[in-house]
Formats: sequence, structure tokens, C-alpha cells
Amino acid sequence: MTTDISTRREDGVVVVTPVGEMDAVTSPALADVLEVVLQEVPVGVVVDLAKVAFCDSRCIGVLVAAYRHARDQGLGLVVAEPQQQVNRLFVIAGIDQVIPILPSTGAAVGSFQDQGGTED
Repeated sequence: MTTDISTRREDGVVVVTPVGEMDAVTSPALADVLEVVLQEVPVGVVVDLAKVAFCDSRCIGVLVAAYRHARDQGLGLVVAEPQQQVNRLFVIAGIDQVIPILPSTGAAVGSFQDQGGTED
């Protein structure tokens, strides 16, 4: 079982997009990518879960650890577009009360621009 994880930048926000199943075997790769991304001190990090069909407790642990690491650095980390099954797990586990979960990657990226605010 393997997963692909891509990253891209949108207006200073790093979007991390894993594809496949995130479990005990594949979640360490996500942890590694998030660690590297957070060292870059981006405006914020969006974890786009639209292409993740399965997520277990190890994946949740990775996301919570990355969220805390980001918060400790004064950065934001949000999750975007989890599939229904993954979102349900987040709600059951209470992760939606800890990590912001947004309905689309565009909205997630935009949320960081909104936070920065511009003075008119």
C-alpha cells in the first residue's frame, strides 16, 4: 500500500495533497512532508484530503501533531475537502473541534488571505 503526496504553493500557502489511504504504513510519509513544509514557515498549510479514501488513528495523530507544531510557530493549518467517510471519522473523534475543516481547498487557501487582512 502506497500513497502519493504532492505539495504546491498558492499565494504563500502550502497545499499538501496526499492521495490514497492514510494508515499506519503511509501516515509517516505525511508526517515527514508536513515537517519539511512547516520548516519553510509558510503563510499557512492546507492539507487537502479530497483524494484520501481512508484515514486511521495514525493519520489523525499526524494531523494533530502538525496542527500543534504549526500553532506553536504562529502558523495556521487547516484540513480541506475530506471525503464523507474521513470527515465522519474526524467528527466522531472530535478532530473537527481542534483542526479547522473547510469544504474546499480554495476556501482553505482563502481563509489565510482573510486572516492576513489588508488595510484599505
